[in-house]
Amino acid sequence: MKVDDWLAALGRALLPPRCLICREQGCNSLDLCGNCFDSLLWNRLTCDRCALPLPASGRCGACLQRPPPLDATCAVFLYGSPIDRLLPRLKFHRDLAAGRLLAELMIPTLEAQPRPLALVPVPLHRQRLRQRGYDQALELARPLARRLDLPVLPCALRRIRNTAPQSELDARQRRRNLRAAFQAGSAPLPDHVALVDDVMTTGQTLHAAALALRRAGVARVDAWVCARVP
Repeated sequence: MKVDDWLAALGRALLPPRCLICREQGCNSLDLCGNCFDSLLWNRLTCDRCALPLPASGRCGACLQRPPPLDATCAVFLYGSPIDRLLPRLKFHRDLAAGRLLAELMIPTLEAQPRPLALVPVPLHRQRLRQRGYDQALELARPLARRLDLPVLPCALRRIRNTAPQSELDARQRRRNLRAAFQAGSAPLPDHVALVDDVMTTGQTLHAAALALRRAGVARVDAWVCARVP
C-alpha cells in the first residue's frame, strides 16, 4: 500500500467520513452519504467523441459531420445535483476535499477507458492562477494519477492568453475567445494523453487545448471530464 493510501485509510479510521453535501454519515468510505450518492447523475450513454448524452452509445450528428480534435471524451456525470454543488466549491472556494471526492467518484468509470500514457490538466492563465492560488483541473488530475498509476504533466500546456470566462459568452464568442489560447511546452510529449478538466459545456476549451497538443506531435488526445452540461 502506498504511503498516501495508508494515511488516507488511517484518517478514515480515526475520522469516519461525513457527507460534504448534507453532513450525514458517509458510505463506502466516501465523503458522500447513501442518499446523495444515489442522486448522482451518471453520464452513461453518450457520444464517444463529445460525451453528449444520447439514447444509445455511439456518435452524435455534429461529431459525424465535423469530428472534433478529441479522439474520445469521457464525462463521468451530467452537470446537476449534487455535482453542481461540489464543483463550484472546488473551482471557486478552494475546497480541495470536494476535489478529492470528485476524483474518487470518477475513478471507476475512467478505469474502463482506453489508457493514456499521461494526464494533462487544462491550465489556467498565470494571472488567474495567481488570483485563485490553485488550478482545479490539476487538483482533479493528481488523485486520478495516483490511483491509476499515471504521470501528470502540468507543464505540457500553457494558457498564453488570459481569455474571458467562457460562461459569459455564447457559442461563437467561445470559439473566438479560445483561438490560439494554448501552447504546448518544449518537452517531448507521449503519443497518447488525456486532458483533465472539471466541466465541459460546448467543448471549446478542450478543443483548443487538444489542437495545441496535436501541433506538438501528440497522436491521440482524449478528454477526461468530471461533468458534462447537456
